[in-house]
Amino acid sequence: MKALVTGASSGIGLEIAKYLDELGCHLILVARSKNKLEEMATTFRHKPKIIVMDLLSEANAKSLYVLTKNEDINILVNNAGFGDFGNFIETELSKEIEMIDLNIKALHILTKMFLKDMTKKNKGYILNVASSAAFQPGPLMATYYSTKAYVLHLTEAIWYELKKQKSNVHISCLCPGPVETNFNKVAGVKFSLKALSAEKVAHIAVDQMLKRKLVIVPGFKMKCAKFFGRFLSDKKRMAITYKIQKKKGELK
Repeated sequence: MKALVTGASSGIGLEIAKYLDELGCHLILVARSKNKLEEMATTFRHKPKIIVMDLLSEANAKSLYVLTKNEDINILVNNAGFGDFGNFIETELSKEIEMIDLNIKALHILTKMFLKDMTKKNKGYILNVASSAAFQPGPLMATYYSTKAYVLHLTEAIWYELKKQKSNVHISCLCPGPVETNFNKVAGVKFSLKALSAEKVAHIAVDQMLKRKLVIVPGFKMKCAKFFGRFLSDKKRMAITYKIQKKKGELK
């Protein structure tokens, strides 16, 4: 099998790539940092192909597909993304637009283009990396939470369409809670809850994707939070989320 992983130079993307390598997949790894990609590529069992590309650009996202469409991709992992912290009226608009371009537009483009090929072959897996943030509005991280809700809902809708078409192609959405990655540094926060390791999250994500799970929520605590959150009003959930995010900001 051959897999393409975006945001593959660190965190969940890197650990997913490592695990897929262990499972015998041939890899195409995509990230902005050439040095990081080249350094980590030397640790893989099967030498991966690396593509240095900034997916903030719509043109680059489309170019990535053109560069790899003949590679017979069996697994697409849309992992590239970032977040930001602060009151909506105070956060930088330019950074938020970039977040939307990467978290939503690049993922949307790659999902659509590769999905068309997969459905023609009637085989393949797509793993879209969202977050537990996708399950509710996120005061103090309003744009990030909104982008991840888009990823979750897009994935669910596509999954249902594939089901109605009786397609053998499968799409999953990974929705982890706090994970030990570089995310909090970029977003400008520190997690107030104990984070899972990126390696553990990656193993759960790949295993459940291959078992054709739709929404993947690693960790017992996050599964409980998702379940019991259904019984709270929207305003109550927003109040809880605000308190959690405010605490993150105070810890940084």
